[in-house]
Amino acid sequence: MNAIVEKALPLWGWHGANYTLVAARENAVYRVKFRGETYALRLHRIGYRSDAELRSELDWMAAISKGDLNVPSPIPTLSGKTLLTIDNTQIDALSWLSGAPLSEHFPSENRASIFYQLGQNMAKFHIISDAWTPPDTFTRPAWNRDGLLGETPLWDRFWENPQLTTNEQTLFCQIRTQANALLSRHEETLDYGLIHADLVPTNVMYDAQRLTFIDFDDGGYGYRLFEIATALLKFTRDPNYPALRAALIKGYKSKRDINLELLDFFMLLRALTYVGWNISRMNDKGGQARNARFINTALELAKHLKNIN
Repeated sequence: MNAIVEKALPLWGWHGANYTLVAARENAVYRVKFRGETYALRLHRIGYRSDAELRSELDWMAAISKGDLNVPSPIPTLSGKTLLTIDNTQIDALSWLSGAPLSEHFPSENRASIFYQLGQNMAKFHIISDAWTPPDTFTRPAWNRDGLLGETPLWDRFWENPQLTTNEQTLFCQIRTQANALLSRHEETLDYGLIHADLVPTNVMYDAQRLTFIDFDDGGYGYRLFEIATALLKFTRDPNYPALRAALIKGYKSKRDINLELLDFFMLLRALTYVGWNISRMNDKGGQARNARFINTALELAKHLKNIN
């Protein structure tokens, strides 16, 4: 039994509902069952997002859910609020969507077709987001040059990861300088707008018919190539990676055109963000092994991308 959940349920009219903790990563997510319906109740990590950021996320999700795309939509309380604070914890509720994450269920027989659909849905997501006019109060993080490579990146200073060797730290500092220069030259022409920013296998649900995007926690403004790189990065060691990559790109371009010239560069940038992200999570279960894996992935991508210019 969770005291905060118990206090929250009546505010949505879900007196006596059954609830189960289903995720406890950045946020705690509970599956709530009440009178034959299922909902998601999110308890947000304290201090991670402001109320304005969370309300912006919910407004954005509501707009996306009205388009031709399956994403969770906010469920207001009986008093019409979409965000509450109980015992210093921000809480909201979302519609529950069926399916299993690709991290748990990724059928071997039709992976390319799933990635084709993933590419299509990403393009639709960007099209709907571009057509939407956010309210003046809209505020979300920016995965721009400063957010990726500035003095205080969104996901920490990757070049200062404590497990880097001296040579690796030197290399990552050099990459940061070169990447800053490259983005400075190209950022005016790069495809930029609202992105999910975390379309990893755990956040893409599959129910044998359609894909669903969940967990908009890191969503905000960013480069669309960064979005594609995020979806691809976890599969670079898959034996069928070339086919998966080709299918995703084909699916995306069937709905929306994009210049892919700098995709490999953004693959490296995405890998480096994980090296930064893990700094504050080094002591978590599996944190050391995960850190070594993130560093190795970034080093491999840097080796293949010999010149950043």
